[in-house]
Amino acid sequence: MAAYALLVATALMHAQASEPSTKAAQPTKKTTNTHKTSSKHRKSRKSANSRSRGQKKIDPQRAREIQQALIREHYLNGKASGVWDDATQQAMQRYQADHGWQSKTTPDSRALIQLGLGPDHEHLLNPESAMTSQPAAVHGVPGSAPSAPVDSSDPK
Repeated sequence: MAAYALLVATALMHAQASEPSTKAAQPTKKTTNTHKTSSKHRKSRKSANSRSRGQKKIDPQRAREIQQALIREHYLNGKASGVWDDATQQAMQRYQADHGWQSKTTPDSRALIQLGLGPDHEHLLNPESAMTSQPAAVHGVPGSAPSAPVDSSDPK
């Protein structure tokens, strides 16, 4: 009887192995994923700890210098506090608008230069010979170098 049970078990295992499975009988669908992204190519999301770049507020010493210049030019009243407050912001916007410059971003570099607060040239090795200003205009053409006078009486 044990031999018969062994024979039946072997026959059943052989029958299951030789039967086509239902998965193999169905046609396989090929999927092409052209937008497959790997972890190398994903865009990273900014984390809460990401460092913001650029100047976010004006240094108190610089704010004091700007306020002193605006007071000198009669755009701001009072004493320079070193705090970039709403009154300073509005005074700077008026100054820039009066000079025909944009008044949304303050302070504008042209306004600072006009107020005498432009770039510092002390770091230059030869400040006397550095090209820090524009050449004089000749015959109404800005930026042109002066030329020798033309003598119209000289026949050549």
